[in-house]
Amino acid sequence: MVIDDFRTAADAVYKELIERHGEGIPRPRLEPTRRVVDLLGDPHSAYPVIHVTGTNGKTSTSRMIESILRAFGLRTGLLTSPHMLRFNERIVIDGEAISDEALAANWNDMNPYVQMVDSELEAAGDTPLTFFEVTTVLAFAAFADAPVDVAVVEVGMGGEWDATNIVDGQVAVFTPIALDHVAQLGSTVAEIARTKSGIVKPLANIVSARQSADALAEIERAATLSEATLEVQDRGFHLVDIVKTAGGQLIAVQGLAARYDDLFLPLFGDHQGQNAAVAIAAVESFLGAGSQELPSRIVAEGLAGVRSPGRLQIIGTTPTMLVDAAHNPHGAEALAASLLSSFQADTVIAVLGVLSDKDANGIVSALAPHVDEFVVTAAPSERALPADDLAKIVGDLASDRLLTVCANPYDALRHARLRAGEAPRSVVIVTGSIALVGEVISFARVEGWATA
Repeated sequence: MVIDDFRTAADAVYKELIERHGEGIPRPRLEPTRRVVDLLGDPHSAYPVIHVTGTNGKTSTSRMIESILRAFGLRTGLLTSPHMLRFNERIVIDGEAISDEALAANWNDMNPYVQMVDSELEAAGDTPLTFFEVTTVLAFAAFADAPVDVAVVEVGMGGEWDATNIVDGQVAVFTPIALDHVAQLGSTVAEIARTKSGIVKPLANIVSARQSADALAEIERAATLSEATLEVQDRGFHLVDIVKTAGGQLIAVQGLAARYDDLFLPLFGDHQGQNAAVAIAAVESFLGAGSQELPSRIVAEGLAGVRSPGRLQIIGTTPTMLVDAAHNPHGAEALAASLLSSFQADTVIAVLGVLSDKDANGIVSALAPHVDEFVVTAAPSERALPADDLAKIVGDLASDRLLTVCANPYDALRHARLRAGEAPRSVVIVTGSIALVGEVISFARVEGWATA
């Protein structure tokens, strides 16, 4: 098979997967996923796992953990979601998105068993395996096939009933927990934290970011019930210092076992420094149960190699254009703080597109004090909030800001870019939806605006 055929085969796999029940409304169940991996010989048990949950920062923290582990010479697997440009991005092996050939080969091996379980579910009156359930199994099989020394697995949604929770994570990592996916996870932070705490396995090591009292109480409860150790940011480890530099920031972290200074992190935003502290503590927990100092040069190498597309990513200059995948109020607050601390702009123009099941009011409220003009559009998703509906929310909550409505993201970006060109020291930020961010990154490349 020639290379072009592998690309065609991989695209065909994705086409088949997206015909399944979507990941936006997951099925709260584990048995179907367990059934498939059982038929495949339990590939998810072939390597240790660091399991990562939370509301915001999951993907960036997972990527930092993976990059540090790879700097140690370990062969890594990384599962994140969703993807922005191609499905292959979700499954990363040794720092590279899974190849089309490996994707197609693993799918061909597991597809008969997927069909078998689909038939069993339908016979029992249940729905077939969902997109995310099958994707999870595909990743676990690909990791075993590689093979990897360790897998870093990001939870899709929640924790307790998420398809990834068939693994026994040696380390359970919690990034900040806030309100999101309330229809599926609960209407309070405590309820959401209780669901996310379901990833904690007996005798595991838990590493948690700074949390609200309600969220921390649920994590502590899970730790007690599972006889797990718990290390919490600002109690067992913390971010010591953060200094803005060209291309990112220089941080110092007091870890569980040692202090690590002069670490270059090529990402923007104070929250990424906090994520890095959690990532270092997670690696310390995995490699030495939190009691052994990591070689500073390896930690530095791992963090310096981190890339987190779609997270305060510069996609163009003159004017400066950024994308950020903030899609809930907590993420929008972090974005707003980063605009103040990392980018010295006199004028901020926000291209905003939000999905209908997200808290658009909260997102707009968080951004409004820091945005001079909103350019609202519809995110490229069947779940998108119509541009006119989003415009009404912006008009109600930010009536003193300039407002433009564009039917599609391409017109919105062109308009924002032209407007930014009219004012010195202007920044265009595209945010509100991961789907919108992915579309804009592709468009910027086609137009020749992208810097990378």
